[in-house]
Amino acid sequence: MSEIAVVAISVAKPGYEDQLREALEGIVGPTRKEHGALQYDLHRDVQEPRRFVFVERWESQAALAAHAKSAHIEAYKKVVADWVEHAEIRVVSKIA
Repeated sequence: MSEIAVVAISVAKPGYEDQLREALEGIVGPTRKEHGALQYDLHRDVQEPRRFVFVERWESQAALAAHAKSAHIEAYKKVVADWVEHAEIRVVSKIA
């Protein structure tokens, strides 16, 4: 298995910052309990408070794929669909 890292960014639509933050905080606990989750930390951009950033580490690509299909992530996506202006996920591997 090869460990991977993820940077996941979600930008709330104006006026939806609090709702998005609450939804994001709600997936932290269940995700940290998932098999293969090594790190799952939620951050908020200091300069742009509508931007939330997850810094994640996973045991493998398979663990990340299982996370993406988990019930709490599927439910989260449905709840926040109208609150998110932009979302981006980058999967990376460490080189140094």
